[in-house]
Amino acid sequence: MDHGTAWMYGTAGEPCAGPGDALLLVRRAARTEPGGRVEALLARCVPCGGEEREFEVAAGECFCVGCCIPLGIADGGVHPSAYPWRLEPTAAPLPTASPGPGHAPADLPQCPAGHDVFQVAVALAFTAEGTLRSISVGLRCPEDGALCLYVDNARVVPRAA
Repeated sequence: MDHGTAWMYGTAGEPCAGPGDALLLVRRAARTEPGGRVEALLARCVPCGGEEREFEVAAGECFCVGCCIPLGIADGGVHPSAYPWRLEPTAAPLPTASPGPGHAPADLPQCPAGHDVFQVAVALAFTAEGTLRSISVGLRCPEDGALCLYVDNARVVPRAA
């Protein structure tokens, strides 16, 4: 599935220096409103003690390479009922959900060199009142430093009851 993934490198085509480049990418993608704020962070796996920072990505979910537990991106996370919101695209379409067991996922990103394990950066844009407004997600290949904006400023909307 093509959802606008464009890979890039650091300054003058050089590999990116590190995960901080992914944080910068998502921070720049996040759109704030007057008085709002953006929080950018690198994803970590809580079940692995917060130490694991590399994920395989498939159909809008990131799976920790250490324990294979998903860190949800699309539709509000791993357990959607725990979140009163869902995501709507505002710039590029969202990655789609997996078509189900026994089928190849619709979305398996790889960096230009063919690697499929990434560091994941997330930017959360909040309103002046502190309400989550939008989410941006970036992927960085730790092997060659390639970056892409995986979820571009997806708007957070209340989930239908």
